[in-house]
Amino acid sequence: MQQVVLNLGSGATTVLEVPAPALQDGHLLIRTRQTLISIGTERMLVDFGRSSMLERARQQPDKVKMVLDKVRTDGLVAAIEAVRSKLDQPLALGYCNVGTVAEIGSGVAGFRVGDRVVSNGNHAELVSVPKNLCARVPDDVDDDAAVFTLLGAIGLQGLRLAQPAVGETIVVTGLGLIGLLTVQLLRAHGCRVMGVDYDPQRLEMARTFGAYAVSAAVEEDVLAQALDFSRGRGVDAVIITASTSSSQPISQGAKMCRRRGRIVLVGVTGLELSRQDFYEKEITFQVSCSYGPGRYDANYEQRGQDYPLGFVRWTAQRNFEAVLDLLASNALNVRQLITHRFPIQQAAEAYSTVTQGRSAMGIVLQYPETTTGLTSNSQITVLSAEKLLGAPVSPIVGCVGAGNYGGRVLIPALASAGAALHTLVTTNGLRAVHVGKKFGFKKASTDLADLFSQKEINTLVISTRHDSHARLATEAIRSGRHVYVEKPLALSVDQLSEVEAAYSARTTHGTGPIILVGFNRRFSPHAQRMREIIRNTKGPMAVSLLMNAGQVPRDHWTRNPEEGGGRILGEACHLIDLARFLVGAPIVEANATSLKERSGGTDSPETAQISLKFEDGSIGSIQYFANGHRSFPKERIEVFIAGRVLQLDNFRVLKGYGCPNSRTFRTWRQDKGHLACVQAFMDAVRSGGPSPIPAQEIFEVSRVAIEVAERLCKPKSCI
Repeated sequence: MQQVVLNLGSGATTVLEVPAPALQDGHLLIRTRQTLISIGTERMLVDFGRSSMLERARQQPDKVKMVLDKVRTDGLVAAIEAVRSKLDQPLALGYCNVGTVAEIGSGVAGFRVGDRVVSNGNHAELVSVPKNLCARVPDDVDDDAAVFTLLGAIGLQGLRLAQPAVGETIVVTGLGLIGLLTVQLLRAHGCRVMGVDYDPQRLEMARTFGAYAVSAAVEEDVLAQALDFSRGRGVDAVIITASTSSSQPISQGAKMCRRRGRIVLVGVTGLELSRQDFYEKEITFQVSCSYGPGRYDANYEQRGQDYPLGFVRWTAQRNFEAVLDLLASNALNVRQLITHRFPIQQAAEAYSTVTQGRSAMGIVLQYPETTTGLTSNSQITVLSAEKLLGAPVSPIVGCVGAGNYGGRVLIPALASAGAALHTLVTTNGLRAVHVGKKFGFKKASTDLADLFSQKEINTLVISTRHDSHARLATEAIRSGRHVYVEKPLALSVDQLSEVEAAYSARTTHGTGPIILVGFNRRFSPHAQRMREIIRNTKGPMAVSLLMNAGQVPRDHWTRNPEEGGGRILGEACHLIDLARFLVGAPIVEANATSLKERSGGTDSPETAQISLKFEDGSIGSIQYFANGHRSFPKERIEVFIAGRVLQLDNFRVLKGYGCPNSRTFRTWRQDKGHLACVQAFMDAVRSGGPSPIPAQEIFEVSRVAIEVAERLCKPKSCI
């Protein structure tokens, strides 16, 4: 299928051929009929992509600070690579979509195949959208009108926050598409409306919608006319739908408001506020969030949990429905807002119209009509016709997942290790094509069944979300394939037992598939040197491992016990494995305690201390802290043994104290062993084994991590 994407590194807009998205639980697959380019938002994205690095830094000073912090903790090279990786990712454009339901995922009610729906789907022939971000289109609303629903919902949410009353005087600053829709919504609400913009064409259009239109060219004139329009009282509220870096709209809004007036920011402006302007009049200022309640809430969007109507009357989806009702009653007139139409194949020309001319308003992208159903072929894109070479024992790799870690770290490591990359499967077809082309995969796909049907693939690399790791690893092992799983291996003891059973059934006389979990830190040159130094030292040791993990939002998937397993299982498992590697003896006991979070909650704790005891008498102490500052180095490892101390700082500098003939070991960049771990796995596949980490050791560490995480979730473990 075809999809419109933006290259953030160059600002170029292109149409790519990508696999159709996979059907997900709680989602609809929608065959697109029309999409609308959001002029303000999408022009801003294209302009950002075309700007210089200096201009980008000026626009995002908070991001610059984050980069500087990373330089201090991880080194210059790591910081540069992170920035380049971010800019290299293609951005799917568009969020105003009208189409027809093609397939329905499990857990979705209220929709049928063939329904015409609006959604925030991208500019693509087929889109996968969560059910709460879709709404059915009434029969008497055609596609030309329905495609404006999402923009109308943005304006409607701003209006709801402004709380206009019949007869009030409201100013709308910025008369783009959202601004003109807001004008009409306010007029339908019984308000007197004054529109402000620089563009004469937009001002004239606002007049046709019943607004008193004023040019923004001279601020004194705007303020004077606002005072006159409000009968000398000052306006009741200002809704700002402009897109500008200037703070003038906010300042101007405060000056024209009456005492205790309201300002709502729907668009984008500078936020250098004058306290005096707001203080004397006690003006209320609020920023509106997109379509309404539920937007950017993972529980609402991705997990399909609706807000109770009795407590949240107007959610994002219900705002969609309200706009569609207004379109059906002709209270909103959008036809004269359409100025251009382009077929999807000419999207690049459409975006040239957006960036080069100010006369463009509603630019509609049209999609070819088709009656054919979805086929497996639509979910696969062949990237290269070249035959994969190599002996039968060579690793021919299929990859599942190419998210931030998979696409930025794991897959590049596979390419560097000389793997024959066959098929890449992701739920996002655009991501599969981008990463697949970059690293030389033969196929990009969203069809997992197709990957497992490829008999020549003898090795599976899994870097999906954590809840699918055990299932995919078990299926791969049962099919006789070697498996590399990005940690954790499983989220429960039952899942782990299934993997172990599959592995045992396939292993005879010590020979079978190779399984490796991405416990990469033990492969770091620093960790390897530590192990060499202490190898011949007699006596038990004390190991201290600190991770300054940093905070992630409470609704992030990694903190969800069912989806991510929690951060202790998802990331602290690295430290459990590293302690196991350094000591070189089985773990016989594990205890843990966590910091009690003031806000409560049932998700897994983020800040915890883990105590380990080993068979040889050694002890380990793991501090996984999420309440620190990102400018502090992320990891520190210390080993105390027989009057000697080894200290590893952030996998960059290793120092020895009391260690004969041991010099400070430094690497020119941070090295956590990612490449070495993958290389060791590839070498093992080529040679027929053994695994770089014995399977029983992998299962042991995984079981300890699961038990620790489960123990921490119990209230009695908290202090």
